[in-house]
Amino acid sequence: MKTLQEIVDNSKYIVFFGGAGVSTESGIPDFRSVDGLYNQTYKFPPETILSHTFFINNTEEFYRFYRNKMLFNDKKPNAAHTTLAKLEKAGKLKAVITQNIDGLHQAAGSKNVFELHGSVHRNYCTKCGKFYDFDFIFNSTGVPLCDCGGIIKPDVVLYEESLDDKTVMSSINHIQKADTLIIAGTSLTVYPAAGFVRYFNGNNLVLINRDKTQMDNMATFITHENVGKVLSELEV
Repeated sequence: MKTLQEIVDNSKYIVFFGGAGVSTESGIPDFRSVDGLYNQTYKFPPETILSHTFFINNTEEFYRFYRNKMLFNDKKPNAAHTTLAKLEKAGKLKAVITQNIDGLHQAAGSKNVFELHGSVHRNYCTKCGKFYDFDFIFNSTGVPLCDCGGIIKPDVVLYEESLDDKTVMSSINHIQKADTLIIAGTSLTVYPAAGFVRYFNGNNLVLINRDKTQMDNMATFITHENVGKVLSELEV
């Protein structure tokens, strides 16, 4: 921790890149771990259900899975989220880039958050574009419909869909500027997001992840402790 504290203290432009492991300590399940969604049994594989084609052709079944496994109205930010918000407020952390769709970084107080895979808190009518919030979808049944009769779709990136260009470019821009990049809670196996790391040219690569990653041999600092535990011990 002394090493990590020194890295943070001496950094002027920290960027955080996080995955599912950042939110598991809040009780939100990840996808690829031994007990994650991909290792549970459903009528259809999660990869199939969470695809654009399935959403179009089997919308009601999509929403049955989505409400059951992707929406959580009782989860709160953990120590990782709150520490990152403090680092941003202190002027150290310039951006949070996340693969998560739960909105917990914003709930903790982070302002400059780039959600690569979208957010469950934004939903739009596919016909007229009207916005609907989390509660509307959470409390709905069947296929949620807009006032105009159009089907409402979550603003999350499904399989077969592209990442938002503006979010991608902004994320890469921050990574290129960073002197310290903290990667946490991600196996770095989900592309194209995992490929963003190659744009980092700074001095300190910090890796906080339960399992080994393909970037381990490049890290300045590495630990396999829980993200919240590690970040909460930092003095901000």
